[in-house]
Amino acid sequence: MIRALATTFSISILFAAVGCTDDLTSVEQESHSWGGYHWARTSNPFTLDVGDNVTSAWDSYLNTTVSDWSQSTVLDMNKVAGGATGRRCKGTSGRVEVCNNTYGNNGWLGVASISISGSHITQGTVKLNDTYFNTSRYNTPAWRNLVSCQEVGHTIGLDHQDENFDNANLNTCMDYTSDPTSNQHPNAHDYDELKIIYAHTDSTTTVGQAVSFNGAGDSAAEWGQLMASSSNGRQEMYVKNFPFETVYTFVIWAEE
Repeated sequence: MIRALATTFSISILFAAVGCTDDLTSVEQESHSWGGYHWARTSNPFTLDVGDNVTSAWDSYLNTTVSDWSQSTVLDMNKVAGGATGRRCKGTSGRVEVCNNTYGNNGWLGVASISISGSHITQGTVKLNDTYFNTSRYNTPAWRNLVSCQEVGHTIGLDHQDENFDNANLNTCMDYTSDPTSNQHPNAHDYDELKIIYAHTDSTTTVGQAVSFNGAGDSAAEWGQLMASSSNGRQEMYVKNFPFETVYTFVIWAEE
């Protein structure tokens, strides 16, 4: 497997730095909703709080991510004081928590996790792995923007636009690439997809609750059963059931 950048969903998505495949259900560029998962809300645009649990090294990148996704016509992101505690980055229902830590040489750069009830997202977490971002290879604005943007994008229901590292960059953070220079921000297609995902409204809301949940674990041993793997080993998906939530962990491994 390519080791060093993974994405999670709680459902969980783990985002890894490089790689993907076609053995798992592929998402064509024309539609990159992640399984129809979305936040329930009664009107648009809705405001989604993003908890800031990151250190100063990440503050400017999280600010950029929040600003970028707030350009959508259906949602605004609002950065608030973090509610996650400890290394595990526990999630808070009704919002997204973003954390960074030296999570170790475990193969992933970032983990994005979403918990779901039916098709509705109830909470999201993003973990950024400083073990890799403290190295010269990944300690660049381009890599930090790409991973932060993509992981938070997963927590609002987006999948990747393209999962082939050999294709030309699509100028979006929701694209796999070995050179993130032009893939640091959302593009028009990401905003169009969000309009499709959130075209309807719901009779209830999962936004703005205040109940704490466990975050995604740091290793495959905590992600449950392996459900699918790509031919090149760069992408895997796990599932783990809890009494009140289902956690899917989608892992994209990066090169070391």
